[in-house]
Amino acid sequence: MKSSPNFRRATLWLTLGFALFFARGSARAQQSATTPGPASAREDVAGFRARVQAELDKAGADQGTWGVLVTDADSGEVVYALNPTHYFLPASNAKLFTTAMALGALGPDFRIHTTVMGAGALRDGRLEGDLVLVGAGDANLSNRVFPFSGKAERAGPPEKILAELADQVAARGVKEIAGDVVADDSYLDRGRFPAGWTVDDSVWSYGAAVSAIAVNDNTVTLEVQPGQTTGAPLEFSLDPQPSIYQVRSQGMTSAKPVPEPQIWLSREPESRIFYLGGSLPLGAPGRPLELAVQEPAENAAVLLAHLLETRGVRIAGTARARHFGDPAETEQQVLGEHISPPLLEDVRLTNKMSLNLHAELLLRVAAKEKTGALTLDEALAFAEKFRQGIGIEKNDVLLSDGSGLSRNDLVTPQAVVQLLTWAGRQPWGADFRASLPSAGEDGTLETRMKGTPAVGRVQAKTGLVDHVEGLSGYATTVHGEHLIFSMFGNGNGIPSREATGVLDAICEAMVEELGPAANLSGPENHPTP
Repeated sequence: MKSSPNFRRATLWLTLGFALFFARGSARAQQSATTPGPASAREDVAGFRARVQAELDKAGADQGTWGVLVTDADSGEVVYALNPTHYFLPASNAKLFTTAMALGALGPDFRIHTTVMGAGALRDGRLEGDLVLVGAGDANLSNRVFPFSGKAERAGPPEKILAELADQVAARGVKEIAGDVVADDSYLDRGRFPAGWTVDDSVWSYGAAVSAIAVNDNTVTLEVQPGQTTGAPLEFSLDPQPSIYQVRSQGMTSAKPVPEPQIWLSREPESRIFYLGGSLPLGAPGRPLELAVQEPAENAAVLLAHLLETRGVRIAGTARARHFGDPAETEQQVLGEHISPPLLEDVRLTNKMSLNLHAELLLRVAAKEKTGALTLDEALAFAEKFRQGIGIEKNDVLLSDGSGLSRNDLVTPQAVVQLLTWAGRQPWGADFRASLPSAGEDGTLETRMKGTPAVGRVQAKTGLVDHVEGLSGYATTVHGEHLIFSMFGNGNGIPSREATGVLDAICEAMVEELGPAANLSGPENHPTP
């Protein structure tokens, strides 16, 4: 979920605490205090249990807190349980609750309409009023290619959708705008950053501000390159341009190669200025930094105005934003429209690539469309009611956002398995399972469990923030048993690669050990639970 370039140093300090509401203790002590599931006497579970314990006893892992719940998808039988009702920070496993809720509330074919409206009459090519971009929560105003492929392909410039809307406006004969170019994100309240996100998050793409207008995932790419000579300032460019942001470079080009590029970036909260420093060696390749846009509507308005001007449209006013609560004119006519891909496509993208902004918008759009919810608190209340409606206990899931980036989120493995069981039984259940990363094949699991029987047999959502690992989803064992599982590790001091390796090893053991020895199933067979 959260990836930070290893060559940069963020200079902003965290302002919100990392709340861990669980007791620490050795994994062995935890297991001895856990009541075995009703299937603990199964012969196939003994080997699995031994392999799980061996992983949790490893140095470093034994100081963390772990939770594992594995059930038979067909019968509901508990196969293995370790701390199934304890709280864990879920990281991006929270997206499972959001994406399943969005599919259940809106349906897989739901689409979002983004429009460009004229606030006055159009006479002889002159629009007598403002031109307004009206956002409705579409997270895919970008250059992504749909249907989704394993590489999340892109085509064209990042402002592609805005450019297409500008083309439509020009094609309607608009040559002059007497008013302003306005980006209106009042479809949702202006709650850009959920509780539990940090100031550091807001610098990078994974922490982009939430807005009903989301152009290019509310990010800009800063491409940094060495200068032409030793001692020359670093060179850089922003894409897409223009934007409301400026970059001030204090970095220099060095003569000697270094093991890792020594560049850093900082921005004060709410500032529109990025400061770039450090050095890159002469001749080194460019380094792209994906930066978060904190004021998405303002940035979109500037970009749309530029695109209109390049198409010969004169603008008498300025580029500005309109937020919920701001006075508004009555838009009289549609001058352009973009229709989003089906919701299922965005769910697939969100789960495969673990996109935080997309999950946040799915949460808010579902709540807005079903209940008229405007604020994040109202959306969270809607999601909580939805979970209770499918049988999940209120206190088993405490979420402050839709993505899992919040350090205030808490869930139990039991609740995750309940959600996955419910989702798997819906008409769109097979599509939901297919939206999850597949071990060794695609998404955030593409490079994990390679060369093991788990490849193609495990479809699961990953989760990763500092000292938190999660993996929950579906599996088909080599013996043909269909499983639903949820696994978490919290408070681990070991490197994240080693911690995720523990979860991967448990998955491999699950696939190899569990199920009747007969009725072997090939890796190409993935029956829906």
